[in-house]
Amino acid sequence: MEYQWATAWESIADAVPERPAITNGATTRTWSEYDERAARVASALVAAGLRPESKVGLYLYNGNEYLEAQYGTFKMRGVAINVNYRYLDEELWYLLDNSDAEALFFHTSLGERVARVIDRLPNLKLLVEVDDGGPSIGDRAVAYDALVAGHQPMERIARDATDIYMLYTGGTTGMPKGVMYPMADICGFFSGLGYRAAGMAAPERPEDLAPSARDLADQGVTTVSITGAPLMHGTGLWLGALMHHMMGGHVITLTNRSLDAHELLAAIQHHRCSHNTIVGDAFSKPILKALDEAIERGEPYDTSSLKMMVSSGVMWTTEVKEALLDRIPQVILYDAMGSSEGSMGSQVTMRGLATETAKFVKNPTTKVFREDDTEVTPGSGEIGRVAAGGLVPLGYFKDPEKSARTFRVIDGVRYSFPGDMGQIDADGTLILLGRGSNVINSGGEKIFPEEVEEAVKRHPGVVDCLVVGVDDEKFGQAVTAVASLTPGAEATEADVIATVKEHLASYKAPKRIVFVTQVPRAPNGKADYKTARDLATA
Repeated sequence: MEYQWATAWESIADAVPERPAITNGATTRTWSEYDERAARVASALVAAGLRPESKVGLYLYNGNEYLEAQYGTFKMRGVAINVNYRYLDEELWYLLDNSDAEALFFHTSLGERVARVIDRLPNLKLLVEVDDGGPSIGDRAVAYDALVAGHQPMERIARDATDIYMLYTGGTTGMPKGVMYPMADICGFFSGLGYRAAGMAAPERPEDLAPSARDLADQGVTTVSITGAPLMHGTGLWLGALMHHMMGGHVITLTNRSLDAHELLAAIQHHRCSHNTIVGDAFSKPILKALDEAIERGEPYDTSSLKMMVSSGVMWTTEVKEALLDRIPQVILYDAMGSSEGSMGSQVTMRGLATETAKFVKNPTTKVFREDDTEVTPGSGEIGRVAAGGLVPLGYFKDPEKSARTFRVIDGVRYSFPGDMGQIDADGTLILLGRGSNVINSGGEKIFPEEVEEAVKRHPGVVDCLVVGVDDEKFGQAVTAVASLTPGAEATEADVIATVKEHLASYKAPKRIVFVTQVPRAPNGKADYKTARDLATA
């Protein structure tokens, strides 16, 4: 058996059929039910004319249907395409057209957008709407429940090691791009990562996954994962769901469409969750606030089951981590440095183990290169481009030019260059500075926004912040912070700037602070620098 999502999960469903696999709200599907419903989805896709390598769009909020439709796509050797549920007409059309999507699953509340673009997508053979209270688009789509009920489960098939897995980037540095991985490689990677995250040795062979899942269930140590992050992005999907399913784990999604920290904590308490996937400070601060509110009303949440909180892709500051450990002392905080294009390093924080923001233990396959493709010298203070080795994507779908720029061979080794800049400390620690595309050039000095953002958020009244460069006659670009305050807090521009100067060289301090009600971020918590720049220049 090759490492394959569908093949592995079929064997796990046979091994632990009555164990819970997925839960959303009050609806739980056992592994047997999960497998059967996905097989019915697979039958429907095949009946509609889809074949191996056909692309299936998932324009869905978090829920059981997302995971079932994805599993059904994998079963018939299709390629599941994550579609950002914030996309409006043109963005939606672009991604479905670019991905060559032949089927689309969508929530009815998003149906009006779908209806406006489907006539421009002649490749679409099947539209499936999931009822969430929005209006149906009519007979052009089939209801999800009817589709599942109306098809017999597809018989299990053999799958090929060359099958492709694809995840679309969020489009933070241009239009979204489909990042292609060999299916067997990415499945094997996340299987191993899941077991390591649970403090266990990973099975040596794919065929050992099912017996391992059964052993975990018998011992009562199966992981119970809850993700606050969207499944439409890699953090929520990969770290919150897929790697836990490779262990026979139980994956829980929330019913609210944006983070409700009280719903999250209540679900952790009710389901005795062992793992929680979040996105840095943007999720941690509301969680801290909800924990304190529950204590104040005399009804503290029971988080004693929680073993690990995992974050990836954004700033997770030391102060916020320490505050979480004060309230959930037994938890391990795992800060993964990576992107859709590859994994670069990690930072583990726990009670009694001090760490610094944006300093990571780099993967053995991670390097930092100068512009001439030579490695930077550890401890030199040189800034270079961070390169991820090991599990490197095949490339971007239908974009050989961008593929050639991002995925390169140096000294016979293939690397991914997602765009992050960094340094190597004398002890080998990787210091992440930020994306090169966001660097601010002010008065001839290069300033990385993430460093300034961290300093701004050290002001006790600031809850969130993004930093951008605004055109300026004197400096070329003026460092400008877009910040939001904790409800009830007071802070002046001068106060915040003074706080930054306590921690950073004065030239890095913002020239101006723009206070907003809410700092613009994507649903996965990642920075929306384009909107922040618009706010800063308005």
